[in-house]
Amino acid sequence: MITETSVRERYANAAHRPEAALCCPVDYDPQYLKVIPAEVIERDYGCGDPSRWVHPGDTVLDLGSGTGKICFIASQVVGAEGQVIGVDMTDEMLDVARRNAPVVAGRIGYGNVEFRKGRIQDLALNLELLDERLRTRPLTGANAWLEAERLADQLRREQPLVADNSIDVVVSNCVLNLVDPASKGKLFQEIFRVLRLGGRAVISDIVSDEPVPEEMQRDPELWSGCISGALTETEFLAAFEKAGFYGIELVKRDAQPWRTVKGFEFRSVTVRAFKGKQGECFERNQAVIYKGPFKEVLDDDGHRLRRGVRHAACDKTYSLYAKAPYRDHFELVEPLTPIPLETAKPFDCRRTALRDPRETKGQDYRATTEASVCCDGGNGSCC
Repeated sequence: MITETSVRERYANAAHRPEAALCCPVDYDPQYLKVIPAEVIERDYGCGDPSRWVHPGDTVLDLGSGTGKICFIASQVVGAEGQVIGVDMTDEMLDVARRNAPVVAGRIGYGNVEFRKGRIQDLALNLELLDERLRTRPLTGANAWLEAERLADQLRREQPLVADNSIDVVVSNCVLNLVDPASKGKLFQEIFRVLRLGGRAVISDIVSDEPVPEEMQRDPELWSGCISGALTETEFLAAFEKAGFYGIELVKRDAQPWRTVKGFEFRSVTVRAFKGKQGECFERNQAVIYKGPFKEVLDDDGHRLRRGVRHAACDKTYSLYAKAPYRDHFELVEPLTPIPLETAKPFDCRRTALRDPRETKGQDYRATTEASVCCDGGNGSCC
């Protein structure tokens, strides 16, 4: 199987000389490119623009940040109150990014970007700290490897490259498929680990329409070229689900493949997924109504929701449906008498139950009211 060596060597060379084969055409917002030096733009490679889903004030982590183009775009979007962290394992790429960070900061009036050396499937290990420790205490002999592993574990615990629950949005641009298959599961777990509750991942990458055969996976040129390490479209989405994400959606999918190799189509997609469905379920007599257009839908937790029907929801699910990407598809019904969370009873989220209107109105509800303004025009003439 392909090792990191071919990837590191190819991208080290690409940091010095632009390589068109590593780049899928992308339309970036030109207003953000004006302040970025040509050296960065010419030597940065990707297949999408995940920075379009970054918000002001966010703390952003860019995986496989390369020469820093997405980081420098994101730094302008998040503003002086936000923060951007780029992680890459290639020294040559990091050199270009770090050399140009003060230039961009000077042009926009603030500096909020830093670049760290690490492997994106191991975001706890700071490789520069490990290098520094090994220089000060060189290891020799048969036990050197074991001692280096022990030191690495210590650094992961005591000085992690990226701390747990510290990031608002993780972005990546055509890098995840460069990670070897055995580490891809750990990669998605690491993305999940560093995100705050309520945070999101926005990943642009190349996917295949069919499983890539093993002989193509053994080709260093295809692998380092973001081709043969690609997951299928369904595998890519399933990896987010397995890691614990919810609200997983394809926010961009290129209709035409970027490349076709031996009949296998490779195209760019961008996936957005959220962290936040973890935690206990409590009963507060809330209801959700799926508005359509489908007759029914199945959510990530196995709740089957029929169009136009009041379904019982725990407080956690209710709160999730009130936010992106669900909020435009649901009507939320609060009980007339709120139940404080501290007195709420457990809710069994393993089943899909209906919500009787009397549960939200109250069993003794006997109100009679005058006609209200109910038309789209708001002129009070409903009938």
